[in-house]
Amino acid sequence: MSVDSFMESTEPPSWGSPIEIERRNRIRLTIAAYAYEFESTSIMSDGDYDKLSLQINPSLSTIENSIRDEEQIKRYKSLDRFFQKEFSPDTGQWIHKHPELDRVAWYYNKHYKGKYNGSN
Repeated sequence: MSVDSFMESTEPPSWGSPIEIERRNRIRLTIAAYAYEFESTSIMSDGDYDKLSLQINPSLSTIENSIRDEEQIKRYKSLDRFFQKEFSPDTGQWIHKHPELDRVAWYYNKHYKGKYNGSN
């Protein structure tokens, strides 16, 4: 799956476990919130953002039993705690407290910067 199709699809994916789908949705929403809050641009419509926000389940752990890498488990635990404590579907302000903001910025700059004019 290309990065563009990963981010642009507004339909629930036809693949993946509930955990994989939750991770995907959190990533998409995180990048969109970053674009809006830090770059003053939109990479998805307000309606799509709102719809996706309401699909987020902060109480769902994104650690699968098959993950054995301790660093990956630590990252997922940190992100799960962040979504439980800070995420709010009513605003994008939560992005300012994201524990991996540097990674979010890198991803946005690599894949989205300059592609959107704020009218999406």
